[in-house]
Amino acid sequence: MIFTPATKKRPPKVTAPSANKKKPPKAPRRKEFEAVETPAEDDVCAEEPDEAQLAAWAAEEDEEDEESPDALDGTQQAAARRRTRSVAQPTRDRNVASAGGDNGPEPEFSGDPFPADEARARWSKRYQIARPDDDDEEVTKARCHYQSAKVEGTVYALGDDVYVQAEENEDNYIGRITEFFEGADDRCKYFTCRWFFRLKDTVISGVNLVDDHKHDPKRVFISNDKNDNVLDCVISKVKIVYVDPNMDPEAKAQLVDETDLYYDMCYSVPYSTFCTISPDTNENSGVSSNTDLGTGTPVRTATVLDLYSGCGGMSTGMCLGAALSGLKLETKWAVDLNKFACKSLKYNHPRTEVRNEKAGDFLALLREWAALCNTYVHSNGSDAAIPVKDEVEVGQPLRKDKFVVGKLLEICYGGRWRKNGIYFKVQWEGRRRKKDTWEPIENLCDCPLKIKEFVQEGHKRHILPLPGDVDVICGGPPCQGVSGYNRHRNHDEPLKDKRNRQIITFMDIVSYLQPKYVLMENVVDILKFANGYLGKYALSRLVALNYQARLGLMVAGCYGLAQFRMRMFLWGALPDMVLPKYPLPTHDVVVRGGAPNAFSQNVVAYDETNKPALNKALLLRDAISDLPKVENNQPNDVIEYVAEPESDFQRYIRLGRKDMLDYSYGDDNCAEEGKLLDHQPLILNRDDHDRVLQIPVKKGANFRDLRGVMVGARNVVDFDPEVERVYLESGKPLVPDYAIKFMRGKSSKPFGRLWDDETVPTVVTRAEPHNQIILHPNQARVLTVRENARLQGFPDYYRMDGPIKEKYIQVGNAVAVPVARALGYSLGRAYQGQSDGRGPLLVLPESFTYVRQNEVVEH
Repeated sequence: MIFTPATKKRPPKVTAPSANKKKPPKAPRRKEFEAVETPAEDDVCAEEPDEAQLAAWAAEEDEEDEESPDALDGTQQAAARRRTRSVAQPTRDRNVASAGGDNGPEPEFSGDPFPADEARARWSKRYQIARPDDDDEEVTKARCHYQSAKVEGTVYALGDDVYVQAEENEDNYIGRITEFFEGADDRCKYFTCRWFFRLKDTVISGVNLVDDHKHDPKRVFISNDKNDNVLDCVISKVKIVYVDPNMDPEAKAQLVDETDLYYDMCYSVPYSTFCTISPDTNENSGVSSNTDLGTGTPVRTATVLDLYSGCGGMSTGMCLGAALSGLKLETKWAVDLNKFACKSLKYNHPRTEVRNEKAGDFLALLREWAALCNTYVHSNGSDAAIPVKDEVEVGQPLRKDKFVVGKLLEICYGGRWRKNGIYFKVQWEGRRRKKDTWEPIENLCDCPLKIKEFVQEGHKRHILPLPGDVDVICGGPPCQGVSGYNRHRNHDEPLKDKRNRQIITFMDIVSYLQPKYVLMENVVDILKFANGYLGKYALSRLVALNYQARLGLMVAGCYGLAQFRMRMFLWGALPDMVLPKYPLPTHDVVVRGGAPNAFSQNVVAYDETNKPALNKALLLRDAISDLPKVENNQPNDVIEYVAEPESDFQRYIRLGRKDMLDYSYGDDNCAEEGKLLDHQPLILNRDDHDRVLQIPVKKGANFRDLRGVMVGARNVVDFDPEVERVYLESGKPLVPDYAIKFMRGKSSKPFGRLWDDETVPTVVTRAEPHNQIILHPNQARVLTVRENARLQGFPDYYRMDGPIKEKYIQVGNAVAVPVARALGYSLGRAYQGQSDGRGPLLVLPESFTYVRQNEVVEH
């Protein structure tokens, strides 16, 4: 074929029982250096920072508060671990209608009381004798129970849904009557309500006015929260019906139209959970324990789309964990804008369709791809012959501006310098591959057979997912507008900041593809910035899409890493799937920093009173002590281990793909398996290396230990006026001015040395020592890429691509693999229906942390 190439309107206000408004308190130079070949710029530490960089560092300090070494005080820890919270309620001593008089008759119980035996069986706690040491002070003791009651002439029965009087200037609460009883001590008439929550009373209050989604004002959420109230707080009946989330839309619309309110999910404050109603919903709290662990080859398979994938830490960990549950989870597609991260992911997952493009372009491509598949695959005439406008006889000479399309190789949507629209990568017949070009689909109108061939083959290979093809979408959309680096952050309308709009794109892709499960990761700051608006938006969007949802804060060190690193993880699940739980910690790490007030019950941790014997927290030596000593400039990507592993973690992290249950590489063996990869540090420039050589080899050492530094009042540093300033051979000072000025002299981070008995706060994306503690405990260099990868839990066989600086970025931006692995295990159990719907938490098997494929697990 011949081708000429082309160079709201606000919804009505609705109410529900509000959640409890109480908030918890809140150097000599190495001689051999000159003999080393000059490294690439991206492999060498940057020069000294300027004033603007110092200001940015100061802002970064505020951003990393959650990683600070200060632990929560006792009050904050208790708040973070509480698992229940009462809803706001009318006070017992407030009577809406006075007894008798002009306000009508006094409320009264109707009929005879329940037989004593039946009442004690149904409401046993009401009749138990209180003990002096009884912690259950909230239980009001009962004299007797009744079936119904009359308030202002209306008879109310058990199970009726009612409006309940709220405080002054508050909308009436909504509840379901579960008890009528007379108090044993005060002879007062009480009723107990199981509360319904309106949207505005859940954690996502205030996010229902965005343009891309809305919530039905008639929709409410039933809860398991109950309160006792005086009988005269009942206002009136309300008609509420249950709607199956999978009901036919037309039938649902008719049913909803005939009722006052409807509910299709249960809501609970702990872990901000919206979940499908189940028969045991009254028991929807507590901890699920299971000890089984799959050790064979998984038989069920599921597909993953990893958005904003980076080098693949999240999807890799999820696949490893799912395999232990018996589910073979495959990362089928991955999308990221960083080309080096894409190369790393492709190297380690050669069967994954990796796309180096913007997520927005990817979504546009998905829609266009569906249209192409409808035309060339799914339509009735897709097998019919397509007329060709311009055929060329074999041997016929072509004009100089004419070329023959040999094959279409790839497809994309706009991007780079191209306008929006579909483009194909064209391989020209008789021309070298270097001459391949991207051409718009409009210029291929004379080549319909080539397009049909590409689309049909691509559909068969699933090069792009169609709606319904994806089982799991995971990813961490960047929200750079919440970063402390940005001085002009939009607190009032965070989603209008283009730096935060990737979270919208992520949810748009979920909306389009409708996966069974969603797992979104992000920094804790999205729950802090602008009152947590961005985190609430993500939760709100899932609920509006009719997904179950659950939000938790997890600490990486709690799952067997030598770093702290708290992150947010948001689960989503279709209504007919089991909503995954959060795996409880396996290692005893103190939770630091705390959670925002609105999310104080979202920290994944054991209750202090229920805490089992956990593994000891990992230290830096547990992670890296077996790695060979390397110099400041280590040019080899692949070296030998030299020493044997010295800890359980090291033995595990050195396992091969087969023992890890990693199926991403296929049946092929990796030639580099068993070798040590990426054990290379960012090369310090000569001045910085001279400084590091003079940092003492001791715990807590940093620039303050250099000659000429004086520590004064309030731990503020300055130059010692009695010591002559020391200069390096280059003429620059041994102690740079920026180190003294940083954080007004209060920081001890510049040129700080890590130590073997510490847990690292968090792995960073930059390896420069100018404003952070990143020096090796006893070597004159920063931590290597592999040492950082160990702190993130990447298996040693996982190789990074690109310049050294890019490798640090990939590792630092990744989701900690052991956390993703624990979440993957929970996902696998939920996916296969092995996990019940009760409770938000899951106890991992005792042998989970370092299990091998062929290991026999004792239950």
